[in-house]
Amino acid sequence: MNIVILGASALATAQRLKALYPQTVIHGLRGRADGAERHYDDFGDHLRALYRQGQPLLVLCAAGIVIRSLAALLAEKGAEPPVLALAEDGSAVVPLLGGLAGVNRLAREIAARLGVTPAITTSGELRFGTCLLEPPAGYALADLQQGKRFVSDLLGGESVRIEGQAPWLDAAQLPVDKAASRVIHITAEQRPPRTDELLIHPRVAAALIERPDADLSARLQQALSAANLAPQALACLLADKSWMANAELHTAAEVLKLPLRFIHSTSALPAEHHAGDGLRLLLGEQPLDIERLGQRRGRLSVVGLGPGAAEHMTPAVRRALDEAEDLLGYDTYVKMAGPLRTDQCLHPSDNREELQRAAHAFELAAAGRRVVMISSGDPGVFAMAAAVMEALESPQSEAWHGVELEVLPGVSAALATAAKAGAPLGHDFCLISLSDNLKPWAVIEQRLQHAAAADLAMAFYNPISKARPWQLGRALELLRQHREPQTLVVLGRDIGRPAEALRTLTLGELTPEMVDMRTLVIIGSSQTRRFPRADGGEWVYTPRWYPES
Repeated sequence: MNIVILGASALATAQRLKALYPQTVIHGLRGRADGAERHYDDFGDHLRALYRQGQPLLVLCAAGIVIRSLAALLAEKGAEPPVLALAEDGSAVVPLLGGLAGVNRLAREIAARLGVTPAITTSGELRFGTCLLEPPAGYALADLQQGKRFVSDLLGGESVRIEGQAPWLDAAQLPVDKAASRVIHITAEQRPPRTDELLIHPRVAAALIERPDADLSARLQQALSAANLAPQALACLLADKSWMANAELHTAAEVLKLPLRFIHSTSALPAEHHAGDGLRLLLGEQPLDIERLGQRRGRLSVVGLGPGAAEHMTPAVRRALDEAEDLLGYDTYVKMAGPLRTDQCLHPSDNREELQRAAHAFELAAAGRRVVMISSGDPGVFAMAAAVMEALESPQSEAWHGVELEVLPGVSAALATAAKAGAPLGHDFCLISLSDNLKPWAVIEQRLQHAAAADLAMAFYNPISKARPWQLGRALELLRQHREPQTLVVLGRDIGRPAEALRTLTLGELTPEMVDMRTLVIIGSSQTRRFPRADGGEWVYTPRWYPES
């Protein structure tokens, strides 16, 4: 869920809404809403991007602005997320879109928190006190178009009777008559609704998959038909944990739009209703609480935050952080990952505990958690992605292979520094870590010699530290055997962060005292050059071409 505000005057109301929905993120116009968690530059573009994500939108501004911004995206009514316009001071709550996605329910919840009356205009809901076309969780409408005609009949004066268990209708103001020709029928039975019927299917069935293969969806449809169960009565797919990474299972769940849960044993499952081909249909007496049936597949996202500034973080990384339940990483990087929710579990650790951190992340994800492993820059450049792969390849990692693993790239320190300077890595280059914690210094010297002799531009990571005060000096000695003193050097310290500093100098001028652990060092090739910028300073770049020998 997202809250969008235009200025600081709406921030107090936005924070009241966030207290009601802790996972909500507050988005504010840059320069006008400094207290927001995210900032945007163009209201319309940002609102449309959030709408396309399919999450509820609470927009604190005039309803007309919201309508005009989203008008071009409106299509099928059933596909729209809830969108509400609220007065900046919380005095009005207007549901605009998402009548079949719970917008009126949200409007009532929000209005109750703000102490106002929601501006609900849906005829059926105003008349009957409930939305018949949006049954609660655990129930599914059989046919939306038939449902619309049915509600229209009730609004026209027809009475109705109820067959089956529909506890949410007990408090509704329906024109109930036991002799009515119109009927609301709650059943898991597979059949088309009659013209005088609102057919609602309780999600009381689960499919236990014993043979996942390419024709699983077809076999499941056949089993449902043989058991006379409506597809909408199916609450989830179940499978043994050993099938957690099975592609056919996940494809079938995606095609059928069903949750997929994994179990250790069958002892606590609903009773068997029908045995199909390589699967069993289980049936409960009430809609199934799938959170109590096994576990979901866990996910581990290994992400790179980029150099530090929020605008340099990729949308995919931001989305993974927002969805995470657990976040692991070096303490400094975990703090950089905000804004974070109060219900997210943080697991900061020391910078030298990479393998232990990776194992911890896999254990959490193997239990069904949404886990993010945080690196700065890019996770695959001297960061946590390699440690995660190393842990996964280890002999004790059998259970971890069922985890959904993804590596999401970020802007590396080398690329961020190069971009700030111009294009010093515009031709062939290499990245070298000067840390000998995990490789012998002799190997580093050999690589420096070869890279220098090949006239490659170079970017040095981990150039110096209190434990390694001499190594950068030795590296410069080796470089000067192959490079002229006028070779250009770029030093980028904390690029993308508030205290960023960029400096251009020559190899002859560079001394180790100019560098610390937070500095990225770029050594140009023989072709790297510089020229003045119109606004002061200078641009540094390495041409795309290289002269003939």
